[in-house]
Amino acid sequence: MCKESPEVKEKHLFNRERQGEFHTRLMLDYGTQIVAGVTPGRGGSQVHGVPVYDAVEEAVEEHEADASIIFVPAPFAADAAFEAMESGLKTVVIITEHIPVKYAITCMAYARQHGVVVIGPNTPGVITTGECKLGVMPAHVFRPGIVGMASRSGLVEKMEQNLSNGIFYSIW
Repeated sequence: MCKESPEVKEKHLFNRERQGEFHTRLMLDYGTQIVAGVTPGRGGSQVHGVPVYDAVEEAVEEHEADASIIFVPAPFAADAAFEAMESGLKTVVIITEHIPVKYAITCMAYARQHGVVVIGPNTPGVITTGECKLGVMPAHVFRPGIVGMASRSGLVEKMEQNLSNGIFYSIW
């Protein structure tokens, strides 16, 4: 999801909920280029120096974002994902859990039809060590190495156990 060259970073959006604000700070600290946030009714404000818009379409027009990370509560997550996809974003990370299965299936079908990569729902996100973090995973367990991991859960305990044995994860 992130470009290999550190000079060319993709641009990302976040949703302005409490978890979104908290993890946006952590993603910014990691070096992820967060260019805008979206929360209806809060357009014109800023979070951690990042401008907030009322709609994804506005943010994408202004910042040419590449991806969206969604932190909204379950009843609103499918709509947020559709808004991101309909605005032309080709990568959508849905952190939200407890999304009804029928909405998740509809969302995934739409994504497939429109060439959108969806990570989630109910995911800790995705990270490329030292380049980009879109998610809620603890950055300290990732170091350059030859192992990548895909999981349906955090598996942080297993990762920390492997770290103590000298196995480092570059991508999750």
